Amino acid sequence: MAPQHTGKLLQGRDIVCFSNDWDGDPLSKTHLMRLLARQNRILWINSLGNRAPTASAYDLKRILRKAAGAVRGLRRVEHNIHVLSPLAVPLYAGAVRGLNRALLRLQILRAMRSLDFRRPLVWSFLPSADWVAGALGEELLVYHCVDEFSAFSDAPSREVARAEQRLVERAHLVIASSERLFESKRRLNANTVLVRHGVDHAHFSRALDPRTVIPDEVAGLPRPVLGFFGLIADWIDLELLEKVARAHPSGSLVLLGRARVELGALAGLRNVHLLGPRPYASLPAYCKGFDAALMPFRINELTLNSNPLKVREYLAAGLPVVSTAIPEVERIPHCLIGRSHEEFLEQLQQALRSPGPRRERSAAVRGESWQERLNEISSSVRETERARERTGPRGSARM
Repeated sequence: MAPQHTGKLLQGRDIVCFSNDWDGDPLSKTHLMRLLARQNRILWINSLGNRAPTASAYDLKRILRKAAGAVRGLRRVEHNIHVLSPLAVPLYAGAVRGLNRALLRLQILRAMRSLDFRRPLVWSFLPSADWVAGALGEELLVYHCVDEFSAFSDAPSREVARAEQRLVERAHLVIASSERLFESKRRLNANTVLVRHGVDHAHFSRALDPRTVIPDEVAGLPRPVLGFFGLIADWIDLELLEKVARAHPSGSLVLLGRARVELGALAGLRNVHLLGPRPYASLPAYCKGFDAALMPFRINELTLNSNPLKVREYLAAGLPVVSTAIPEVERIPHCLIGRSHEEFLEQLQQALRSPGPRRERSAAVRGESWQERLNEISSSVRETERARERTGPRGSARM
């Protein structure tokens, strides 16, 4: 397709997207690329990994899944979206980096030839795109930063930080999803913009639809029903959740999502309901059964830089939200903030004075759709391209 630089949205482009695995839960990347796929073609590169694998059952399953994906090769998953699961060694340093560069470039160029991609827009959500940045014949390189990747507890912090720094410095445009990420990346690349997450309002506002049926496993639980959905990892404050459960012995704490950590005493409490992962399509129905939604992140470098997607989803469902002191959450209306465990419990009591889905809370985030966010991004991409046309390529994306 010939690139078109006019119109309100990006149109007629070939986009190579480095992101999480396509088959996971819909994230900011999924929402944006699905919108872009209406008028562009997407080659989605499944996650290359941020760390070396271990002998854990989780990592072994992931290795097998990656290998199976690589054997399957390029596959079409939706209109204008093709997924490639490349083989790479998730290490950032030494000779392995050079091997990854050659191996990954070969696999991606082969997929691009198969799809007849020419002069693509490379759009990366991961630092590991540094391995091939500038080697794909790209017209533009965009780094869309949604996390402080070096702060993940299982990441090789120094190597990931170096890879990200190289990618930020090479990128023609850097997009940051939180104020703290914006400030840190702007020091390395002046063409950095802040675009916060959006929300699929139409989807989550179904919690307010009288026709939406609360799932049986929640509908009959003792109230109040205090809900959370998402990955239960080491950034979740399990001690706080235990205190929430103990503070409401006649109520119910419902956790939806896969647990990657030992749940300890929390798992033994009778009023805690660990329901495991549930399909994205069913989340509004579960939200309809919640009296309040919880955002129990620990406070550390990872979470202080985060912009939790689930908060806007909770609000679109009309729920009161009680959160720990995450800077991006503090900016969102209708969120109650607990700066200590005790204050969190107090704010939860406040939230339960207006329990369950309410239209006024849902309306507060109606204007924060993913389409609006994509409009902002498209404007920044167009401005970047115009600046390059005026001044010529600026040492773009060198290996």
